[in-house]
Amino acid sequence: MSHSDDTSAIAAAELETLIREGVPLVGSYGVTVESVGAGTIRLRMPYRTDFVRPGGTVTGPALFGLADVALYGAVLSLIGRVELAVTTSMTINFLRKPGQFGVIAEARILKLGKRLAYGDVLLYSEGEDEPVAHVTGTYSIPPDRPPVTMLA
Repeated sequence: MSHSDDTSAIAAAELETLIREGVPLVGSYGVTVESVGAGTIRLRMPYRTDFVRPGGTVTGPALFGLADVALYGAVLSLIGRVELAVTTSMTINFLRKPGQFGVIAEARILKLGKRLAYGDVLLYSEGEDEPVAHVTGTYSIPPDRPPVTMLA
């Protein structure tokens, strides 16, 4: 069940739809929004056997995609539905091998400026206390303009 608190500029259900339709590759991962607040978000990516690489670990590209949309969601939780906000840089540090479980992403915005937002994401194997990866990233926020609607 997804949850939005009153301080978020975008509802969890709207954000989940935006991820699924606006970022279709990651949307196909089955990512769900567990909670969203002002500048924070918690996402869940289910365990899938097609995400497991040799050695029995979740593949890095799946983790990176989850982290990217988590940071995107955290940005939108502050500025509302601005679909043209885009990643300008992102760094991932893998800390330990993820288990064969779903992956939780907890993102927060550390600095929001007029044109850039900077934040970080911690990724956890579901049910574990220690993160499997730490991600930092910057998003570019377009100049004031009406939101773009997705084409059907």
